[in-house]
Amino acid sequence: MTQTPTQHQPQARAHFVVPAKHPMVTVLGSGDALLRVIETAFPAADIHVRGNEISATGKPKDVALIQRLFDEMLLVLRTGQPMTEDGVERSIAMLRANGNAADPEGETPAQVLTQNILSNRGRTIRPMTLNQKRYVDAIDKNTIVFGIGPAGTGKTYLAMAKAIQALQAKQVSRIILTRPAVEAGERLGFLPGTLFEKIDPYLRPLVDALHDMIDPDTIPRLMASGTIEVAPLAYMRGRAQPVTTNVLTPDGFRPIGGLAVGDLVIGSNGEPTVVLGVYPQGEKDIYRLTAQDGSSTRCCGDHLWTVRTASDRRRGKPWRVLETKEMIGKLRAAHARRYELPLLSGPVCLPERDVPMDAYALGLLLGDGCLTGRTTPAFATADPELASALEVVLPGVQVRWKSRVDYTLSRVKAPGDVMTLENPVTGALRALGLFGTRSHTKFVPDVYLHNSAEVRLSLLQGLLDADGGPVTQAGRTCRIQYTTTSAALRDGVIALVQSLGGVAYSRRRVAEGRTPGKANGRDVHHRNDAHVLDIRLPDGVEPFRLVRKLEKYRAAGGGGRPMRFVDSIEPAGREEAVCIQVAAVDSLYVTENYLLTHNTLNDAFIILDEAQNTSAEQMKMFLTRLGFESKMVITGDVTQVDLPNGTKSGLRQVQDILEGVEDVHFSRLTSTDVVRHKLVGRIVDAYERFDDGNADQQAGRSAANGGRARTS
Repeated sequence: MTQTPTQHQPQARAHFVVPAKHPMVTVLGSGDALLRVIETAFPAADIHVRGNEISATGKPKDVALIQRLFDEMLLVLRTGQPMTEDGVERSIAMLRANGNAADPEGETPAQVLTQNILSNRGRTIRPMTLNQKRYVDAIDKNTIVFGIGPAGTGKTYLAMAKAIQALQAKQVSRIILTRPAVEAGERLGFLPGTLFEKIDPYLRPLVDALHDMIDPDTIPRLMASGTIEVAPLAYMRGRAQPVTTNVLTPDGFRPIGGLAVGDLVIGSNGEPTVVLGVYPQGEKDIYRLTAQDGSSTRCCGDHLWTVRTASDRRRGKPWRVLETKEMIGKLRAAHARRYELPLLSGPVCLPERDVPMDAYALGLLLGDGCLTGRTTPAFATADPELASALEVVLPGVQVRWKSRVDYTLSRVKAPGDVMTLENPVTGALRALGLFGTRSHTKFVPDVYLHNSAEVRLSLLQGLLDADGGPVTQAGRTCRIQYTTTSAALRDGVIALVQSLGGVAYSRRRVAEGRTPGKANGRDVHHRNDAHVLDIRLPDGVEPFRLVRKLEKYRAAGGGGRPMRFVDSIEPAGREEAVCIQVAAVDSLYVTENYLLTHNTLNDAFIILDEAQNTSAEQMKMFLTRLGFESKMVITGDVTQVDLPNGTKSGLRQVQDILEGVEDVHFSRLTSTDVVRHKLVGRIVDAYERFDDGNADQQAGRSAANGGRARTS
């Protein structure tokens, strides 16, 4: 196309040579298709091709853009990628948008068209417009990215490609894809089929994108393993426990249903961590998860657990996160329990509370003390070392040897004392509710159970010095065995052990039919069942003070590594449930029996599609589910809201709330970024013009009505 210049139009001319290594067909296109695109875009310019030489004549601005266009095309061709008619059109649009100067952010058409994200089966996924490149770059640089724009701009598709790229690069361990199922009112129960069949119509676009980017044969395996999870938004918040389930706080165990944002719970390191969110879940199907040591708690099927297998441990793999329902039916591997649960990495840190008696002394007396109240408090031991230690930690009390292994605990009398003064040990036992208890009714008072780690360890050491001992086996580390006839005392010792990061396995020896013991040559029949605990404590926690026991324990290499495995998961009815989010780095918190569980999304790439159909509450819920080492991409088109009348779109509202917040980015795409059929972009523009016209008409009518109202 050639136009005759006029004397009022200054002309410019450019001439450049295409290197011989680039055949002209790659520059001009098959049948000169690319050249025709350029001529159509610059109708006032005169472009001539002769051999491998190209010249352009026309307005200086047009000629400069044409020259830059061919330079960018050659840069793309050098990478081995072909130029397409669509690519040429988008390059022209980018150059015109930036004017004759280079883009201030250093982004050129060649950089956009050669930024490969993912390649699969000979197909490469890359941004195709400048805004798409900036959107992709924002996902790399920010934790939360909103991709807002009309249909066909590649918002979800590019986010999916970045998610697969992050998974393949091991930057995340799982991908979670979600979408609000507003067409079914978030109520999928009435639809026929399995859960996946029910949600399929709403999540089909996400699944289709997956098939474009991953070998279809591997997708079922990745979904079965939880590496890729696809669920409606309503199921994202379903990681919950019954409202009556106890959670450990610095003030002791409290029902999870009574927690509020800002409260403190105990994390996996034993330290307090803040509750960031509380989300009521309504009634849910509940399961009871039980570990092999008998510890158990209740949760819903979607509740998350941090676990690992023996294979994971051998290969040095990190802990994985699985839903409760994912583990059902897979709890055994070659007759061994498959899933190991994490234990506290440090003793639970609780505030120190005043106690009426030294903790170590109380442990000794709970083990070998006579607290019936019929006589002066007494203590029985074959280790004089313990009698001496007891006297040291009981001020105002003298431990007097009586006979063989028996000692009495007498009040030290000062000059002028009257006989009616109470024995300090008796007074402390009365205050603790232990006075008058017998061997089968003793217990650990709450003030000691919920006290500092030092107090709890001292109490446990007293109990084990009295009634426990190291058990050694050739080639194995040392376990500790403790025996009591009191079920309440057994439970207290288990709680002490678990709060220090250990495990305790309980078994019962029935009294009936057992061979009697011997005392001074006479039979002593067993009147109560005995509870035997096998205990393992972590390194750094020494269970004994008694020298002979401690030396034997150390010589055997200590307690080794305590372990806890999932033993069973059984249905437990239907209850009101709630989920919480905590600020701990690993998102773990301590629930019943000192089990560690969590319900936020760590180490994941999470995509929320069609976000314009979330309510404000749903958007807040979703954003606060973010876990550590995770990314979120939220995509949507605010012009296509399908929410019921009166419900404000969470995507619209969140822009006012989070705009400018660090590590949160809003990428806005327009009709020029539509990469579907060209007609889609024109349709989007036509609707925008129509909406703008309606808005102007409405404003005019409002103004006219206001004028009439004032004159009436």
